[in-house]
Formats: sequence, C-alpha cells, structure tokens
Amino acid sequence: MKTSGHEPVLLQECIEGLGADRGGRFLDTTFGGGGHSRAILEANPANHLTALDRDPAAGERAARFAEEFPGRFSFHKMDFGDLGSLEESDFDGILFDLGVSSFQLDEVDRGFSFRGDAPLDMRMDPTQGISAAEFLETASEDSLVEAIRDLGEEKFWRRIVGAILDARGTGKLSRTSTVADLIRSAVPAAAARGRLHPATRSFQGIRIAVNGELDAVRSALPAGFLKLAPEGRMAVISFHSLEDRIVKRFFRARAGRPVGANDSRPQEERTVEAKLPFTRPLRPTETEIQNNPRSRSSRLRVLVKIAVS
Repeated sequence: MKTSGHEPVLLQECIEGLGADRGGRFLDTTFGGGGHSRAILEANPANHLTALDRDPAAGERAARFAEEFPGRFSFHKMDFGDLGSLEESDFDGILFDLGVSSFQLDEVDRGFSFRGDAPLDMRMDPTQGISAAEFLETASEDSLVEAIRDLGEEKFWRRIVGAILDARGTGKLSRTSTVADLIRSAVPAAAARGRLHPATRSFQGIRIAVNGELDAVRSALPAGFLKLAPEGRMAVISFHSLEDRIVKRFFRARAGRPVGANDSRPQEERTVEAKLPFTRPLRPTETEIQNNPRSRSSRLRVLVKIAVS
C-alpha cells in the first residue's frame, strides 16, 4: 500500500478506525501522496472515496488515481478548512492527516525544510497567500512572536524574533539555509549543539502561521462532523501538541465529556452526539517508527457519531 515517495502514517490503525473494511462512502481531506486513500479504496471493493487537497501537485497525482479506480474516486482542489462548502455529505468515514506531506517535505524547492537550500516558501498551495520569506519581512512583531513562541513553542523566541527583525532588508530571510543559519546564530551555543536542529521549532511555527493550519483545523472538525452519516467515523492524525489539543477538546465536547480541567459543568448540561472508541490516542509501533521515522510524533484519535433515534 506504499505510494512511491510517500509512506502513510498509522495506516492499519486508520483503516480499522474508519471501519473501511465494511464498505461505504469515505472522505480523505488531505490526499497528499494518496497512501491513505489507496488503502481505503482497497479495503473493500464497494468503497467510494472523495479526496481533497489544496496542493496543485496533489491534483496531478489524483488524476492518475481516478484512472486506476474508475467510478469510485473523485478529487476536489480544496483546503479542508473550507470543508463546509463541499456539497457532498453523509460520509461513513472522514480522515484528516494533519501537517505536511512527505512529498512537500522531500521537494526541496517547496521551502519547507532546511535540509537543502531553496527559496523560503512553505505554502501548501503556492498559488495562494504570501510566502514564508514575505511573512518574515512584513509581519508585525506580535505576529512573529505568535509564530515563533506560540506556534513553534520555541523557548528562545525573543532572540530569534529579534534576529529576524534585524535581518529585514538584508536578503537573509529569503532562503531556507540563511534563515536556518540566522536562527542557529541567535540561540545559545549549547542549544545550537543539541540533537534537534535549533531552527526546527521556528520553521514549524512559521509554516503553521503562513498556512493558517490551526484555524483550518478549528473550522474543518465541526464541518466534517456535520457531514458524517449516523454511526459515521472521524479519524484524525496529528503531529504536534497544538493540533492534538484542538482535536482532543473537540472530540471530548462531542462525546459529552469535560474538555479541560476547568470544565466542571454537570452532565445534564452536556450534549452527547458521539462516542470515543478509545480515550487515549493511538501511537505508531516501534516497527513503524524504525521504518518511517517521520511517524514518531504522530497520534490518531477516532470519534463515532451517534445515530439519533
């Protein structure tokens, strides 16, 4: 089930969580390389799948899928944050695979990674919005703080934001390698020698900010829930705590459970619209992590919509 250049994360757990082997209509909101989509279609010959992705390159891969699975597969170029505008509904399962696809990370020219030198772009849809380089050059200081401190969860955010502001107009903010070097120089020497590259968290925060990723998740989850058929299942793979916190709170709220330590409402004030097959997220096995190191931080949550009598 592996697609060239792309190894889907938590694959079997997703198929089981969605109940794809039972047959039905499914939605993959992040087509990417098509790994999860292929597994859903192959789980049962009666399955029909609709896929979304805002990346134009994903659309090219989806066109080949349509030929391989005639009459069973359709694709829409769409940001899942706009899921509410999708006309189709009553899905038996909806999958969200959050974060960046392997294709986007591996294509150096997309500017998501500092492993190679490329223009600092980071847009999941290069035809929309502003690049990460333009964001660093023009964003307010408050927006930079939000990206580096809050979205990147970077403890040396003051140093890094200051270095970015000082570098404006010098050309140093235009490429992945120079921005990574800028961040390395800004953090304390001991941090720069750590196992994790000192630019990792900042690049994450900048990417999330440029693509509006968390806002998209907040919009997509309730829209997706409305599009589930009774007893339909929603499966969400997240890769960092910010995403997972949004998913966890949404799932618990729909299941009529406290969404946080300060949620002390009595049970009669809660609405139970769904159930949780398991309360703790599923994590990849050691074997999967060894075969696919990018799966290390992934976690899967599943929500089942209750049929209203």
